[in-house]
Amino acid sequence: MTSLLFALLSVSTIWTVVGLASVLRATRCVRVRERPSRAPLQPPVTVLKPLCGADAGLAANLATFFEQDYPSYELVFGVRDPDDPALEIVAELRRRYPEVPCKVIVHAGGGGINPKVDNLTGMVPHASCDLLLVSDSNVRAPSHYLSELVDTFHQDPNVGLVTNLFAGSGENTLGAALENVQLNGFCAAGAALPTLLGDALVVGKSMFFSRREFEKLGGFGRVANVLAEDFVIGKMYQHAGRRVRIAPTVLENVTATMTTEGFLDRHLRWSMLRWRLRPLASLLEPLTSPLALLPVAVWLGGSAGVTWAVTMLALRDVGGWIAMRGFSRAWLPVLLSPLRELFMLAVWLRAPFKRHVIWRGHRVRLGAGTLLFAVKP
Repeated sequence: MTSLLFALLSVSTIWTVVGLASVLRATRCVRVRERPSRAPLQPPVTVLKPLCGADAGLAANLATFFEQDYPSYELVFGVRDPDDPALEIVAELRRRYPEVPCKVIVHAGGGGINPKVDNLTGMVPHASCDLLLVSDSNVRAPSHYLSELVDTFHQDPNVGLVTNLFAGSGENTLGAALENVQLNGFCAAGAALPTLLGDALVVGKSMFFSRREFEKLGGFGRVANVLAEDFVIGKMYQHAGRRVRIAPTVLENVTATMTTEGFLDRHLRWSMLRWRLRPLASLLEPLTSPLALLPVAVWLGGSAGVTWAVTMLALRDVGGWIAMRGFSRAWLPVLLSPLRELFMLAVWLRAPFKRHVIWRGHRVRLGAGTLLFAVKP
C-alpha cells in the first residue's frame, strides 16, 4: 500500500514538472526575440472573427488585428444577428483603419447546433484566401502574430495546423482572477504537454490552416454538431498524418469581470468535455491536484508532505503564470491556488453527472464525444 501511495505522488510530481517544462518549451522564443524572422513566403491570409455580442474590451481586442505587421491579409467578421452590438465596434474600427481589407458578414447560419461553428460556416464562403486563421473575439495579439503563424506553418511541410497557448489577463474580479490562474497553470500545461508529444490538443482561440486541406478532411461540417470542435479538428489533422504545431507567442486572453459563478460554469462545461472525450484521463485527473493528494502526502511524510504539496502548487500555478505572462501580479496564484483547487475538485465531481449545458444562450444536451443534441425551449 505504501508503495502505491508513493507511486501516486510520483505521478503527480512528474505531471507537474513535465507540464511546466512543456509550457516553457512551447513558448521558447517569446522571451528571446520580439518578433520572428520573416517567412520566405508571405501568402495572403484571411482572418475569421466570429462575433456574438460586445464583450468588455472587444474594441481593444479587435484593434490588435487591424494593426498586424503583415503585408497581405483581410479580416472577415461574422454575426448571425443584424442588431448585434459588436457591429458598431467593427464599423468604428473600419473607419479608424481604412487601409485594412475588411468584410462584415451578417448571415442566418448553416443550421449547426454549435453556434461558433455555425457562424464560421456562414463566413468561410466570403474568405478570399486559402490560408485561414480562426480567432476568438476575446484574444489580443502582438503585431507579429500573423507573420509568426505563417513562418511556423511553412517551417515543416508536415505541419497541417498551427495553434497558440493563451494567457488569462486583465482580472478585476475574484472570478476573473480564479479563471486566469486556471488558464495559466492547469490549462496551459494540459494543452502544451500532449501536443508536444504528438497527441494534438488544439486551442480553438487560434487555429491556422489551409482551407483546401481542411475541406478535404471534412471542413466545418464535420464539427457542426459537437461542442469540442477544436479538439476534433486537431484529431482530424492528427489522424490524417499531419502535425499540429504550437507557435511560440502566447496570446492574451482578456478575462476582466467574470463572476465566480461564471468561472465555475465555464470549467464545469470544460470538465464535461474532458469526461466525454477522455473518460479514463478525467477519472485520473485528481492525480494532477496536490491538494487532493495532500492527505496522502501528510500520511506518508508528515510536514514534508505539506512542503511537497506547496511546492507542486507553486510550480504549476505560479511557475505557469510566470511562463505565460511574466512576473506581473504573480502573487495572485500564490493567494488563489488553494481556492481554485477546491473549486476544481467540486467541478470534477459534478461534471460526469451533468447532461445539459448553456452555450451562447442555447441549452443543449451533451452526448458521447461531445455530440450536441438540440433541446426544445
